Amino acid sequence: MVLKQVGVGIIWDQNQILIDRRLPTGTLPGVWEFPGGKLEPGESSQDCIAREILEELGLEVMVGGELMIINHSYPTFDIQLIVHHCKFLGGTPQLIACDEVRWVTVAELNDYEIPAANAAIVARLQASLPPNFDHD
Repeated sequence: MVLKQVGVGIIWDQNQILIDRRLPTGTLPGVWEFPGGKLEPGESSQDCIAREILEELGLEVMVGGELMIINHSYPTFDIQLIVHHCKFLGGTPQLIACDEVRWVTVAELNDYEIPAANAAIVARLQASLPPNFDHD
């Protein structure tokens, strides 16, 4: 089975996190997710996350420490999510590769339909304190 490696950014702006809604077509249409994308050959997860967030949302972020790695199997492919905390640096979110974006609190994440592979990220975020980027 094909393994897709994906860099995922948990973008923080004070006590809120940015999530985006997938387009109504394609894989997992209309669900909410944390931004990111597939790693290019030879690319680090940090470089991938910074590139994808700039390309897909028009935002600049500082990619911080790794939060976790998740391995998940879907019926047609396996996915590995390499999740990093990110600090929002600037820009206005653009709807380049998504339908909608929202800034939400960790508690509000329960109000959104997210892919199964992302459930462990939400659980980890809800069980921990926000990162301290001044000491990351």
